[in-house]
Amino acid sequence: MWATIGLILVVGAAGLYWFQPWKLVTSKTVNEPLPVVPSAAPPADGTAPANRLLASGMIQSHEHESSGSVRLVRLADGRVQLVLADLATSDGPDVHVWLTDQPVRADRDGWYVFDDGRHVELGPLKANHGNQVYDVPAGTDLAGLTSVTLWCVRFSVSFAAAPLDAP
Repeated sequence: MWATIGLILVVGAAGLYWFQPWKLVTSKTVNEPLPVVPSAAPPADGTAPANRLLASGMIQSHEHESSGSVRLVRLADGRVQLVLADLATSDGPDVHVWLTDQPVRADRDGWYVFDDGRHVELGPLKANHGNQVYDVPAGTDLAGLTSVTLWCVRFSVSFAAAPLDAP
């Protein structure tokens, strides 16, 4: 009987660690300042460079109901940042932000494709609500990176994704 109780406790503790069910009811909001992107093209007369929009898209739900928008921005100083604006998604264990080369598919088949090809890890999701900015590592070849996913590393599934379309 004690062995059974011990086994139940061990399995229960492992299940709590692995699935983290309390994340279904927790929420965190971050509101970082977002880079400003001029709506007009920068002047060609050699004046100071400006931030430039490289690509943008709308977040589509996958495993978890999600909304918001993404923008890939080249800053005036040459750095590249990914912006998640007005993000709303579920909290979850081990969710990361990735740039990927995989197409965004709306159906369930699109939930599992983002680790099949090339991806660039931008870091853990800072919060499941709000505005967030992620630096793209210097020297990253952006060619072919056509989407963003909120990827749950623990379960190898996309919470949500957005295509990156040129302006």
